[in-house]
Amino acid sequence: MTTKKSSLSRRTFMAGTAGAMSLPLFVPKSVLGNAENAAANDKITLGFIGVGKMAYGSHMPHFLKMPEVKVLAVCDVDTNRREAAQKRVNDAYGNKDCDAYNDYGDLLARDDIDAVVIATPDHWHALVIRDAVKAGKDIYAEKPLTNNLAEAKIVMDTVKNSEIIFQTGSQQRASENFRHACELIQNGYLGKISRVEVGVGGPPSPDKLPGEEMEPGLDWERWLGPAPMREYSSVLSPRGVHNHFPSWRNFQPYGGGGMTDWGAHHFDIAQWGLGMDESGPVEIVPPEDPKRGNGLKYIYDNGVELLHGGKSGVTFFGSEGELFVNRGKLSSTPEEIVKIKLKDGDVHLYKAPGGSHGGHRQDWINSVKSRKQPNCPIEIGARSVAVCHLGNIAYRHAEELGGKSLKWDPQEWKFVGNEAANKWQDYPYERREGYELAKV
Repeated sequence: MTTKKSSLSRRTFMAGTAGAMSLPLFVPKSVLGNAENAAANDKITLGFIGVGKMAYGSHMPHFLKMPEVKVLAVCDVDTNRREAAQKRVNDAYGNKDCDAYNDYGDLLARDDIDAVVIATPDHWHALVIRDAVKAGKDIYAEKPLTNNLAEAKIVMDTVKNSEIIFQTGSQQRASENFRHACELIQNGYLGKISRVEVGVGGPPSPDKLPGEEMEPGLDWERWLGPAPMREYSSVLSPRGVHNHFPSWRNFQPYGGGGMTDWGAHHFDIAQWGLGMDESGPVEIVPPEDPKRGNGLKYIYDNGVELLHGGKSGVTFFGSEGELFVNRGKLSSTPEEIVKIKLKDGDVHLYKAPGGSHGGHRQDWINSVKSRKQPNCPIEIGARSVAVCHLGNIAYRHAEELGGKSLKWDPQEWKFVGNEAANKWQDYPYERREGYELAKV
């Protein structure tokens, strides 16, 4: 694996001469490295790391249709998924040029790949993001951004100290209904906000799954990565191409349950609506009965309460009414609120091209070319997933807290007056040798 930063040739920030000013902000390395093939290769070159349900079934078909993009390589620890993704790329382009890897380090080491799409299980996100930054690749990374609170801070700092264009896969920000809901709230059309309810699933369960015999073709040790060694489970990693989202997300230490799975989407919208993209809650209050998996409360420094509970989606409660938003749904009481058109002088939030998935991906590609921040850059992704992890910490340690709340400093990224809680930011186990995480 290369640890050398990509040269600035692919990220040319031209200034100073008339000739330089006429060049595009983004020049693919394939163009600069092979002038005779420049016309054929004037595209953003992509690699896919993790080609399960989300990448193979959703991301890949969209990127393969983009005329400004060329997919060069795929990587997965499952032979069947890897070969299926390779075939999909080759069939789309009518060639046999796509390479397939088991080790993502081999993909990142290629100088002819400009950017990567990361769609591994959650417990791998932070490591792959860190290594992709080392390799100088622009990044689209699936939500939830990381698998614990400490990782979120590390990758946020790592990306912010680089020149990487980073998009978190929080595609709801590209949907008209979510954006309009947040614009109405930020412009005061719901009045003073007192409470928000986010209806998503609860924290993850301990991994007590039985071991199974495994057929050849899966690098199980590498699938586990930083997690403790255990026997193979088809619940965690069903073999080959499958049309469902595997249940690893429901078990520690591979995912954060519904709190991070859907929570990464809906807590993100709550943060957006409240104007907290650069901050977060300052207090987390565990529920009286943590076994219920809901009822936890967050408090922001302006007094707004955010409750984990209520109907699926996000409900904002203001002095002038209520507003509910979910995928394909937007309603209010009174009804007139959601029909309001923004006026000149109102806050207009970032509008991604198109809608939802397609628009969110295109927004990233546009940003790779322009070198401007996309819809959901690293800090937004990190702070939204931090809300999820703070909740999981409060649920997991409710008994130790004995009914006391946790005080959180979102700028210093630490619990205040509770050093034991600061140790809860990371995993409760040692990462296996070779899978340690540190800043770039």
